[in-house]
Amino acid sequence: MSVNIPEIFACNVFNEDVMKTRLPKNVYRALKRTMQNNEPLADMETADVVANTIKEWAIERGATHYTHWFQPMTGSTAEKHDCFISPAPNGMAIMEFSGKALVKGEPDASSFPSGGLRRTSSARGYTAWDPTSYCFVKEGSLYIPTVFVSYTGEVLDKKTPLLRSMQALSKTAVRFLKLFGNDRVTRVTSTVGAEQEYFLIDKKMYDQREDLILTGRTLFGAKPPKGQDLDDQYFANLRPRIAAYMADLDEELWKLGIYSKTKHNEVAPAQHEMAPIFTTSNLGTDQNELAMEVMEKVALKHGLVCLLHEKPFEGVNGSGTLNNWSMSTKDGQNLLDPGDTPMDNLQFLTILCALIKGVDEYADLMRLSAASAGNDHRLGADEAPPAIVSMFLGEELEAVLQAIEDDAVYKTKARAFKIGVDALPSFPKDSTDRNRTSPFAFTGNRFEFRMVGSSDNIACPNVLLNAIMCEELSQFTEILEPFKGKDNFDAEVRKLLKTVIKEHRRIIFNGDGYSEEWVKEAERRGLPNYASTVDCMPHYTDEKNVRIFRKFEIYNQNEVAARKEIHLEKYSKTVRIEARTMIEMARKQLLPAAMDYVQSLCEAIATKKQIGFTCNTDEKIAKKLNELSDRFYESIERLEARVTEANAVSGIQKQAEFFHDVVLAEMDIMRSIADEIELNMPSAKWPIPAYSEIIYNV
Repeated sequence: MSVNIPEIFACNVFNEDVMKTRLPKNVYRALKRTMQNNEPLADMETADVVANTIKEWAIERGATHYTHWFQPMTGSTAEKHDCFISPAPNGMAIMEFSGKALVKGEPDASSFPSGGLRRTSSARGYTAWDPTSYCFVKEGSLYIPTVFVSYTGEVLDKKTPLLRSMQALSKTAVRFLKLFGNDRVTRVTSTVGAEQEYFLIDKKMYDQREDLILTGRTLFGAKPPKGQDLDDQYFANLRPRIAAYMADLDEELWKLGIYSKTKHNEVAPAQHEMAPIFTTSNLGTDQNELAMEVMEKVALKHGLVCLLHEKPFEGVNGSGTLNNWSMSTKDGQNLLDPGDTPMDNLQFLTILCALIKGVDEYADLMRLSAASAGNDHRLGADEAPPAIVSMFLGEELEAVLQAIEDDAVYKTKARAFKIGVDALPSFPKDSTDRNRTSPFAFTGNRFEFRMVGSSDNIACPNVLLNAIMCEELSQFTEILEPFKGKDNFDAEVRKLLKTVIKEHRRIIFNGDGYSEEWVKEAERRGLPNYASTVDCMPHYTDEKNVRIFRKFEIYNQNEVAARKEIHLEKYSKTVRIEARTMIEMARKQLLPAAMDYVQSLCEAIATKKQIGFTCNTDEKIAKKLNELSDRFYESIERLEARVTEANAVSGIQKQAEFFHDVVLAEMDIMRSIADEIELNMPSAKWPIPAYSEIIYNV
């Protein structure tokens, strides 16, 4: 059945159209000022009117409850549902929702990761309504987007820093734009379009894999005979089951006001992608979190499971969230659009050079914003960008920068793309190619930050990108403001750009980021190479990083330290859970299966010998599997010992390093032995579904 998209789009969202229709004019204007200009609501009476209107609208859509919806440091969202019901004097019930309930909630702050900001005995925390993000109805509840802070005011969520960074970026960028005569701009916002990659597998297969259930990835599994070798999955025709899922997913996302635009098969078998249209960073972050939740729930309706882990299957590509970042003014100017003649667009070139300088100086922040135990398996694996941060600009922009450095003139070359078939049209050729091996690639009017993991909350990378731009635009403004309106302004701008290009050209790389040559070249250039989470995370609290966070009031020093601690703790806990899962699967499923098969072979050998049959093949297989079983058992015991040792390591950083250096190494050994056992056993005897069954059974 076809869907009338305009009719259903955002039907479950309390957006501006609904506000304008339902709210009194004075209340609507007050709320709009809050949304657009960051002005607080005038009083609680206004909040009461808004709350009652939202309640009536939500009840019409089947809502009986409301929840403050927030994004704690767990990496997922949180919600506590309360009913609108209140007692009436006649013993009946009425439906009530006050401005106070809309504006403030009180979850238990000590039950969420706080990095030491909250003790177990200090439980009070607050959720506060974020009026810049729309409320929506889902599954019988009104969802109210909120921020989450502790009783002492410290930030305990991922959204508050994002809102702070957007506010700081707007103030800094507006001041910067006035240098170029852009006086009418009153607000600048960062924008994002998050392309979401994911895997779909059959739920029956999923239910048989304890590793998938507990960790989101397969901890055992030999490579299938056919993976992505033939490149025949990418953009391939959608299988009926997948197409049906995607159609339902689109419809559910559209109802929630999410601009789901593109869907297709990705490179790996069973891998797919959903890409939305750009929106502001705070809305984009909320919508990406919501989209991942909807993806998982819609999959279950189709007998599927949606896997959002960065590397669910060894040997084929993993998944990322391609974070397309830009900046736009209130009146719709994309500040990263070079226009038709970038050489003459000084405003764009100055912003570009500020970003080049920022990425070079804060490459550690860029890297750690995409750091996690899951993403460590993906980055640099010839399927995702390497862990070395660099920027791709393309031929034309690099030529423009070279011309500035050389005090030369560059003329834009308009090029038509001709295919060579008369019936086919010619069309303008883009000024830049695409580079899928680059961590941070310019794609025409935005930068695609390709390092971000598929399960990540995109708030963190966008906070750090905003913070970096705040710092660099602030520096540039201080340098250029004395020349504002003077005849030599353009000359001073070009002088600044020339200096920046010379000093920070090392971060620009248009080549193959997968090559070994680039690793050597990056080292020669002095670019950092943080291969893992435990390598980069300590730099969160480097003095230069804490300085810009405090300067723009995004984090205080305690909040930065808490985030570093939370990330490292989560890393250790993730690897610990994976190791324990491996041990349990090995002891209870895999090793007994191997031993049983060896036993059955031995019985068959004895029977064959009694009747005079040769048993060479049986004996070779039995001997090999028996030896592998012995090695497997020894590896199980070693991994158990390594986990016990890791638990005893004091210090968050040292413990994370032990899990990375020692525990993960032993896990790799155990997996290689198990995978060899799998390859030497009949599939009917192996107790868990093999890769071939999982990734091709959809």
